Amino acid sequence: MKSRNNSKESSNEAFAYTPGLKVKNNMIVVKERKLPIKGDVLVKKGENVSYDTIVAKTQLSGDPYIVSISDILGLEPRETKDFMKKKKGDFVNKDEALAVYSAFFGLMKKSATSPITGTFEEFSDITGQCVVRGEQIPIEIRAYIPGKIIKVIPGEGVEVECNGALLQGIFGLGGETHGKIKISTKKENEVLTPDLITKEDKDCILVGGSYVPLETVKKAIEIGVKGIITGGILSQDLKELMGEEVGVAITGQEEIGITLIITEGFGSMNMSQKAFNLLKHFEGHITSINGATQIRAGVIRPEIIIPHEEPSSEDSKLKELMGGMMIGTSVRIISDPYFGAIGKVSSLPVELEKIETESEVRILGVVLEDGKQVTVPRANVEIIEE
Repeated sequence: MKSRNNSKESSNEAFAYTPGLKVKNNMIVVKERKLPIKGDVLVKKGENVSYDTIVAKTQLSGDPYIVSISDILGLEPRETKDFMKKKKGDFVNKDEALAVYSAFFGLMKKSATSPITGTFEEFSDITGQCVVRGEQIPIEIRAYIPGKIIKVIPGEGVEVECNGALLQGIFGLGGETHGKIKISTKKENEVLTPDLITKEDKDCILVGGSYVPLETVKKAIEIGVKGIITGGILSQDLKELMGEEVGVAITGQEEIGITLIITEGFGSMNMSQKAFNLLKHFEGHITSINGATQIRAGVIRPEIIIPHEEPSSEDSKLKELMGGMMIGTSVRIISDPYFGAIGKVSSLPVELEKIETESEVRILGVVLEDGKQVTVPRANVEIIEE
C-alpha cells in the first residue's frame, strides 16, 4: 500500500503506539490493485469506483490432467490416434469419450473418458497419452476502497485513491472485506465477550477492547460478522480456531469466515487509547479491512481504512492544541481591515490559503458580533479568555 499526504492533513505525524504501526486520522490513501497475470482493465483514469467495483479481470488456466488413452484401450501408442474422438482445442465434458475402440463387429468396445470438464489440449502418438486442461478460473480484482482511479496500468490493474483514516494492526487473519464499524465494548480495556454480539451485528466490523475470546469469534462467524478489531487474542485460541499453530510469516489467505485484526499483540492487551478513540469517532462508517500480515522482507501489516471527507476528532484536538483554539472560541482580530473586531471561530480549514502577499498561510473563519462571516490568517487573531 502506498500513502501520500496532502494539504488536507492537519498533521503529518503518525501516532506510533507500536513501533512502525500507523494511526492516521486524515490522509490520502492510494491502493494498487493488480492482477496476478495479464488481463483486462475495466475502468478508466478519473472514474469513480465503489468498494465492490470490479476494476480488472483475467482467466487463470485450469489444472492439466493426463489420460493414458493407449493403456485404457489396450493399444500401442502409435495405433491409438486412429480412434481419437477429440482434437486439439475441443471442449469436453466430464465422462465424455475422448477415444473409442471397437472390435469383433462391435462386440468388444472400450472407451477412454475425460476425468474433468475442460479443453482437449494435446495427444501424443509416442506415449499414447492426452492432456485435458480444466476450465479456466475467472479472477476479478475489486476496488476495495471507494474513490477515484488515478492511474491505469494497461493489462495489469489500477491505482485507487481516497481520503480517509488509516490504522495498522500488528497481526491479522483473513482477507479483504468491508462493513459498518460498530463499537462493541464501552472502553478499550474491556473484553469482547459473546453476549455483546447480536444478530444485528451481521455484516458489521466489530471493535472490542483488550481481547476477544474464541467463543466470541465462533459466535461472530455464525452470525455473519465481517470482521473483528481488538487489542489482543490468546495464541491458544488462534491454534484452536485454525486447527494448527499459526505462523506469522504471512497470513491473509485463511478461509475462516471472518477477518481478524489485532492491534497490540497476543494475550489480553488493552487497545491503544488513540486507536480506540479513532474507531469510536468513525462508528457507523463503512470501513475496508484486510488481515494480511507479512513479517519477513516486504513487511505487510493488517490494515483498517475508513474513507471519509471530514477531519477526525483527533485532528480537531491536534488543531486545538497546536493553535490554541477550536470551533466556538472567542477571538479578537488584530489586523486590518477588521482590526479590533470580536467574534467566534466558525471554521478551521486544514488547507493553506494564499493571501495578498502571495504567502500561503493557515486561515480561520470568524463570525463577527454583527453576524458577518470573515476569513483571516490565524496569526492575525488573539484568543479572548472567558
